Amino acid sequence: MPKYLYHGSYTLDGVRGVLTDGGSRRRDAARQAVESLGGTMDAFYFAFGADDVVVLVDVPDNVSAAALSLAIGATGAFRGTTTVLLTPEEFDAAASKARNVRYTPPGR
Repeated sequence: MPKYLYHGSYTLDGVRGVLTDGGSRRRDAARQAVESLGGTMDAFYFAFGADDVVVLVDVPDNVSAAALSLAIGATGAFRGTTTVLLTPEEFDAAASKARNVRYTPPGR
């Protein structure tokens, strides 16, 4: 199953909600959302710095990953980024396939 990294920050309303609900309830809500799409949540962490939350999930496909991102973003409580993750073997396959790509860079 494909793996995705979600990371981002709460809006002011989101921070207020986390302060009311607590971190464990936010983690459980995220897990429920992922599982409702047929996925699993590998990790959920709060963080210092640019991101408030980092979550690692497995969901069936890109459409499910986009649906999760859309549903969470539509609440207005969180602004995030989704990163598609590749295994080393998938990267090897991509590198092998890249040798056959016919591409001309700009200016050549």
